[in-house]
Amino acid sequence: MKPTTPEENHGGLIAMGLLSLMVGAVAGLVGVLFRRSLEEADRLRALLLAWAHTENVIGFCIVVVAIAASTALAVWLVGRFAPEASGSGIPHVEAVLHGEQPPAQFVLIPVKFVGGVLAIGCGLALGREGPTVQMGASIAHSIGTLFRRDADDCRVLLAAGAGAGLAAAFNSPIAGAVFVLEELVRRFETRTAISALGASAGAIAVARLIHGDLPDFQLMAQPFPGFGTVPAYLALGVVVGMLGVAYSQAILGALTAADRLSRWPAEARAVLVGAGVGVLAWFAPDLVGGGDAITQRALDGTGSLTAIALISIVRFALGAVSYAAGTPGGLFAPMLAVGAQTGLAFGKICIHWFPGVAADPTAFAVVAMAAFFTAVVRAPITGIILATEMTGNFTLLLPMLTSCFAAMIVPTMLHCPPIYDVLRNRVPQYKGDPAH
Repeated sequence: MKPTTPEENHGGLIAMGLLSLMVGAVAGLVGVLFRRSLEEADRLRALLLAWAHTENVIGFCIVVVAIAASTALAVWLVGRFAPEASGSGIPHVEAVLHGEQPPAQFVLIPVKFVGGVLAIGCGLALGREGPTVQMGASIAHSIGTLFRRDADDCRVLLAAGAGAGLAAAFNSPIAGAVFVLEELVRRFETRTAISALGASAGAIAVARLIHGDLPDFQLMAQPFPGFGTVPAYLALGVVVGMLGVAYSQAILGALTAADRLSRWPAEARAVLVGAGVGVLAWFAPDLVGGGDAITQRALDGTGSLTAIALISIVRFALGAVSYAAGTPGGLFAPMLAVGAQTGLAFGKICIHWFPGVAADPTAFAVVAMAAFFTAVVRAPITGIILATEMTGNFTLLLPMLTSCFAAMIVPTMLHCPPIYDVLRNRVPQYKGDPAH
């Protein structure tokens, strides 16, 4: 192979940079439209529940049937048109980058979009970031192919488009770029870094133009914590680390249970999950859906310990069951909700027993978001930056480092692999040229 000159290298980097900006802009537009669609779906679900409660038993039946049907329709779309659109999509993206799967066909984008709106909008505890990451990756590969880039460039653009999808989902451009380097490719390479940064920049520019530039969560200003808080945040990391192991096992257990029901049609299993979510939505409408409102309440510090514990238990189970349904939907947003609730409970207990340690339990909620993400995904830098950008708070970096340190050690010592590594192993292996 003929070696390239510095001028050719520079020209290639400029071309990749321009393409990455284009990839980010398109991924950001799709991502923000997806987010707006989910917000509208949440509004319609709330209206349906409000009306249904005036109709008593008939209303209850309508809610359960509607949510079950919406879940089944999402699963049918996936099975009929794009099987790789099932679940988060991040394991599939990683499988493509490792040459284990071919890039998804363009049809994945509308299937992931519509299926995600149906599933998350009807109340399943799934995140918007999985669909936006996978759609961003597919958009990037399509643009790379359109501009006749080679297989290596298409893979770089695909990773960058995935990061752009994360940036658009959570209004967090730096986390999107870091996610590419830390989780998807797991190495720092100049072309990949430039493309990831360009795509995230393009995505966030478009997303903020349409959706605004405020952080996803509102948080009161937090003081810089003193050195005396270090033991408390270490303990929080240990607790959250163990909870992260349990959460990973719960997701895998739910998937295993779904596999045992493989004799049933996928749509029938989805109806079962959707019906259960419909019953929960009838009795506790605030506990279903992606979980942003639950996270915000935790960051506001609201709720008694009993209420927080109940919410955490329900969301813990609902997240695993929802993922096993096989609809499009991610893991990040539900994890952030569980982490925030756990941190708030830990903070309230800590302040009650050790009143001099900290003044505000919401600081523990923010830190636990990053630590729980770290325990499950094993991407601490992404988790820290994500929690920081989503809350607009920069004073809790030291506690986050402390807790994430402990949350990283615990699952590693317990031999619990990162969740996406395990989920990627569930993606069927592909033998062939991954560029086509």
